[in-house]
Amino acid sequence: MRKLLPLFALACVATLPGCGGSGQTSAAAPEDKQSDKRGAAVACLTERQKLDARAEGVDRIQVDGATGPSVRFFLTSGEAEAEQFEGHAEGSEQISSALLYPRQGSDETVEKVEDCLAHL
Repeated sequence: MRKLLPLFALACVATLPGCGGSGQTSAAAPEDKQSDKRGAAVACLTERQKLDARAEGVDRIQVDGATGPSVRFFLTSGEAEAEQFEGHAEGSEQISSALLYPRQGSDETVEKVEDCLAHL
């Protein structure tokens, strides 16, 4: 019985509020911030710039169909820069923590996307 008491106490402590039971961790904060930036960018693109933009996956935005500009968000600008430096982002433009791939987008469309990303 005495061997079970420490395990029982540990189980009780683990269920106390503020001990990680809420499902939120410090790692969730950057994801929330990333989601907010992506959401703000989509809102800017669709509402202010009047472009057809939609969120895709967990970190991307697609603008004006499959061949239009694409944006990929990273947690930090350093991660975005590293992606380019390692050769995984050929043809992209880094704007803060995002990489903009112009693809076949018109100059006007790319400028509108750049404007929205620059104001995040």
